[in-house]
Amino acid sequence: MANLQGLQDNLGYNFRDESLLLLALTHPSASGKNSKPNEDNQRMEFLGDAILQLVISDELYSLHLNHDEGSLTKARAGLVNGSSLAKKASLLGLESHLIIGRGQKTEFERGKNSALEDAFEAITAALFLDGGIQSARSFVRRMFAEELKNPEKIAVIKNPKGELQELLQGQSGEPPKYDLLSSTGPDHNRKFEVAVKHLGKELSTGSGNSKKEAESEAALAALTKIQES
Repeated sequence: MANLQGLQDNLGYNFRDESLLLLALTHPSASGKNSKPNEDNQRMEFLGDAILQLVISDELYSLHLNHDEGSLTKARAGLVNGSSLAKKASLLGLESHLIIGRGQKTEFERGKNSALEDAFEAITAALFLDGGIQSARSFVRRMFAEELKNPEKIAVIKNPKGELQELLQGQSGEPPKYDLLSSTGPDHNRKFEVAVKHLGKELSTGSGNSKKEAESEAALAALTKIQES
């Protein structure tokens, strides 16, 4: 794991309690199967997701008085989806700071986008817990500054699974396939992780509170990769 000061410089914030930052960077694989809920970043991810939704909603609402509810909802969805958050996490260099379990590197690589998304949300929660809502808000504003100013430029894909299938079938005649990688958490708060494959090659992964949501996130991540290649 790299020096935490370098990461804090990237975040634009110095933690008073660095244990919060360490916890936000702790992947579930590092804490073991019999770990307690407060030994990895999953609880923070839950809190960070809510904070991101609140701050992004408030910023869009305040900045764009002429946009209706529908356009604001679409803009928010384009900002807080898994692919978008994983990309922001990569910009911060979170991958090199994540704490993962020994011997779990291969498994981590398979679900890297999901892990980066979770870490970004957990970092947002850690900023809130250490410095309050204003610290979290400042971070979110900085990370999404361009998108918040110009919500009409946010790429919103309404049906990522449909678009991916149309694209891949047009190229090869074969549709993508989705494999369930994992299903974790209690019955009332399950988290599913799915991989999307094409012609035997894994394109990307996604996670969500249902298989449908996870498949949609995986398709969106795959489309983003294809568009950037």
